[in-house]
Amino acid sequence: MKFYCEIFTKNFLPAIRAIIAEHLIEKHGLTQIEAAKKMGLTQAAISHYLRSKRGAKAYNLIKNHNDILSNIEKLAELIYEGKGTAKEAYEYVCKICESIRLKTHIVDEVLVTEEEVMFPDSYHH
Repeated sequence: MKFYCEIFTKNFLPAIRAIIAEHLIEKHGLTQIEAAKKMGLTQAAISHYLRSKRGAKAYNLIKNHNDILSNIEKLAELIYEGKGTAKEAYEYVCKICESIRLKTHIVDEVLVTEEEVMFPDSYHH
């Protein structure tokens, strides 16, 4: 059995990081190195996310859902401005995670396992 959090971390988090990196680079004109520093990652990680080696399917699905995309862009702005606390950033990720989880068709399309997935029924991030 897998927990939904495992599915999110492996499949959706790389897609979210790619979208944030794109936002920082395209909207704010940052270099990969500058974006990496703001995101607490390496330039190599940013390059990897931008090439969509991991999370490509999730990336394409997320890009088609404006509500999820909007929250990711708000998180990107928080990161760019450097004004938010770690707790605020964490809360955005939880909100994004929950909005993805509630769109079961997105999760179903990304799942590549036949294992049972345990979803947090009454648990809200």
